[in-house]
Amino acid sequence: MKSRQSNLPAIAAAKAGFSTATAYRIEADPRLPSQKKKPRGRRRPDPLAGVWDSEIVPMLKVSPGIRAVAIFEEICRRHPELAPGVRRTLERRIARWRALNGPNRDVIFRQEHPPGRMGLSDFTDMGELGITIADEPFDHRLYHFRLAFSGFEHAHVVLGGESFVALAEGLQNALWALGGVPEQHRSDSLSAAFRNLDRDAREDLTRRYAALCAHYRMTATRNNPGLAHENGAIEGPHRHLKMAIADALLLRGSRDFADLGAYRRFVDELGGWRWSAQPCSGCRSAAPPITRKPSSRSPRAAASPSKRCSIRLPRGSSGIACACVFMMTGSTAFLARPI
Repeated sequence: MKSRQSNLPAIAAAKAGFSTATAYRIEADPRLPSQKKKPRGRRRPDPLAGVWDSEIVPMLKVSPGIRAVAIFEEICRRHPELAPGVRRTLERRIARWRALNGPNRDVIFRQEHPPGRMGLSDFTDMGELGITIADEPFDHRLYHFRLAFSGFEHAHVVLGGESFVALAEGLQNALWALGGVPEQHRSDSLSAAFRNLDRDAREDLTRRYAALCAHYRMTATRNNPGLAHENGAIEGPHRHLKMAIADALLLRGSRDFADLGAYRRFVDELGGWRWSAQPCSGCRSAAPPITRKPSSRSPRAAASPSKRCSIRLPRGSSGIACACVFMMTGSTAFLARPI
């Protein structure tokens, strides 16, 4: 450009290293080739021109969740002259229409979990597996603990519903099995554990949970109510854990166990084998280990007696039945099976 200011196009082109023809072409139109390109137009008639605005768009507005293949089948039923090859064209156009005119969609960003940062706790119902104890249906849940980065898992059989005692026992067992403590502990809102409790009882459980996390020097966090995807690092593994248990039961040949202890050993052995046999076990050695060790079990996680607590005696003896028995072992509360 500097040579062109003081020389003819041919001389400026020679100094710049390109032909005279190119110099005169640039002289006539200085735009870049990419700026001259015209938008590509349609090269063949639109096969959906007669049905898009009149039939397909109304279907999308009335039934936003309808699948593109269902619309394609319905349009082919109404208009047999349409070629089968328009299906992909229809799917692309429906996707573009939904992106511009459809309902708003949630945007979920990938979560990054550094090693040793977060451990997650949740409960999952096991009724669908049909477990029996001594030929009696066994209604129970599993407490499930998992490290977000390495995938370390620990499962604990829980009798009855979700409760603080079940959470405290399962969490402490998981930490001692792990041999370390993550920086943060994530759970859901624990609404099931607080259900049907008065204000004083709810505040007491809140204080005890805070004391439990403080004892292990963990920061307690929770996901927003109703947003289970925020706990995706454990909600998804629920299904994998239950599928692994279902497969192990099929290989075992029976879903019945002699007693609760046999079933708990079955779950513990399966969990330990799954962790030791993970394909990424070679990668775990390269990850920074959790160096914060649990020093002792929390004495404040114990269940204190209250007027709501009663004891169920063995069969054949007199007594008042209750839903569960809180057994005090040392200073830690354990949830035992109803007799």
